[in-house]
Amino acid sequence: MMNSQRMSYVMIASLVVLTLGIIGCTYMANSMLETRAKILSDLKVKDEVLNQEKISLIKAKKDVATYTPLEKIAETIVPQDKDQAQTIREIVNIAAASGITPSSITFPNSNLAGTSSTLTTPSTSKGITQLTPVKGTADLYVLPITISQSATNPVSYTRFVTFLSNLEQNRRTAQVSNISLQPDAKDRTQLSFTLIVNQYIKP
Repeated sequence: MMNSQRMSYVMIASLVVLTLGIIGCTYMANSMLETRAKILSDLKVKDEVLNQEKISLIKAKKDVATYTPLEKIAETIVPQDKDQAQTIREIVNIAAASGITPSSITFPNSNLAGTSSTLTTPSTSKGITQLTPVKGTADLYVLPITISQSATNPVSYTRFVTFLSNLEQNRRTAQVSNISLQPDAKDRTQLSFTLIVNQYIKP
């Protein structure tokens, strides 16, 4: 009787240990599966990121190939410097071809003679002290140029129109932003004028 009872206890204990072992193994297996699943998920995310980066790189290379010629064209259209002597020569030549001799060609005052804080601004550090940044376009500046024809030396309206048209075809003076005309008091076919011409520069 005792042997039978002892045997039952042993079997029950063995069953409990086996059950606990099965539960432990199942828990460990689940933990391993969860860990493997997380590693696999992370690898998939990294793979997707690498694929997106690869696609972006391919697109960037295509953009470079597409826009590099446009940048070179833009450099030939927009001057790289504010060579005032060259600008004056071009304006004088255009005026002469139009039958006009301007009374004055002036540029904005330079702030190179300003305070030390002024001298450390980005524009002065690049030698573009008279330029104004163009909003919305990086590294593009505008330099307004004032061209005047005095009332003591008026010109005909036809010559003025020709001069204006030729200015707008020149790459340095392609935009006329302001026009002020004053007809001559004695001869209404003659006039004096003041023009403000914008020169765009990409240093």
